[in-house]
Amino acid sequence: MISYSIKEGLNGNPVIPGDKSISHRSIIIPSISNGVCEINNILKSEDVLHTLNAFKSMGVQIKEKEKKITVFGKGLNSLKEPKKSIYLGNSGTSARLLTGLLSSQPFRSILKGDESLSKRPMERISDPLSKMNARINTTNGSLPLMIEGSKLIPSEIELQIPSAQIKSGLLLASLNIIGETKIIENSITRDHTEIMLESFGANIEIEKKDGKKLIKLVGGKELNSKNIEVPNDLSSSAFFIVSALINKNSNIILKNINNNPTRNGVILALKKMGAKIELFNQRYSNNENICDIEVTSSDLYGCELGEEFADLMIDEYPILAVAAAFAKSPSIFRGLKELKVKESDRLKLILLNLQNCGVKCKTEDDDLYIYPSNHYEIKKNEIQTDFDHRIAMAFCIMGSKIGPLKIEDAESINTSFPTFRNEFNMLGGKIL
Repeated sequence: MISYSIKEGLNGNPVIPGDKSISHRSIIIPSISNGVCEINNILKSEDVLHTLNAFKSMGVQIKEKEKKITVFGKGLNSLKEPKKSIYLGNSGTSARLLTGLLSSQPFRSILKGDESLSKRPMERISDPLSKMNARINTTNGSLPLMIEGSKLIPSEIELQIPSAQIKSGLLLASLNIIGETKIIENSITRDHTEIMLESFGANIEIEKKDGKKLIKLVGGKELNSKNIEVPNDLSSSAFFIVSALINKNSNIILKNINNNPTRNGVILALKKMGAKIELFNQRYSNNENICDIEVTSSDLYGCELGEEFADLMIDEYPILAVAAAFAKSPSIFRGLKELKVKESDRLKLILLNLQNCGVKCKTEDDDLYIYPSNHYEIKKNEIQTDFDHRIAMAFCIMGSKIGPLKIEDAESINTSFPTFRNEFNMLGGKIL
């Protein structure tokens, strides 16, 4: 895939796919609930389809029709032992959430992934689960892993790593525990699992005090299905938002976007940089905050973001770094250690690829420094992605300003946004 620079700006209303995080949970939670759940606007990306196929392999009846999926759930303990190992491709969300859920099931299961996922750390979920009496064997701390279903015990666990995936895995494990499990968060992480569990009738209580969040879940209560309308994905929207901001004569409107306050840091950061972003038609759907967004090309100014921003937008730093490269002053983004253990070492790839595009930048420890210029000369037009979809899309947007840039392993984009190229080109972009 090659991304070329554009001159006339980007204009229109791109169709953003359904939220990836909510799409995963929209399959997982109805599959262990009682009743029929119709899911509209689900993201049918490779990652989400791996989750869907995992539950099919465990005996859940799931019917698919275009953007609608119907899940026929039969309760907490209705899953069947899969006949073979469960393959999850590149989906870290699937791996960590299923590790939690399956740890309390009365059967053995094996989770596998592709080369990239098999390098990602899984002890961050298996270690806290072991405190609940889970029996999980990893491969040198990663996938493949084997889960020996066991009877878990009520526990109190304070999360050492700010991660919605870890928290969600623990909550799903707790559903089958007789007694109260307490999970303590010291940092904000996205709360889609808590929202959906509460909506489905879980015995869950949430208390916020002294900057901490205490989640109490009493297990053993059956969940009851309800229909789900998946909002559109803010993380996917971020690529179009930044592309409109940095390309002159641009104006786009994004509709039905998830504006959950636990993950809207990219909007806050871009507004801090002077971006012309207007949120309107704000409302709630399935207890999620939804809005429409209008974006107009803007003069951006650099900013300093503390490590607390990483809790709200860790996935958006690749595209935010591209925005910072076209600001009128330097930026410092602090506390980005979690970028090193995503689908790739994103901090390394952001630095490498920006430098190949002629951008002066550096890292010190876990902090990223970007010094923008009025003109960039491409040193190497091949963008290394290590099969990371967000790196690939971010540097497609970089190419829209300084291209041509050749994006390696661009098929990785299918894990979250299969229609990305078509939607971008319909706005006036040029990705071939």
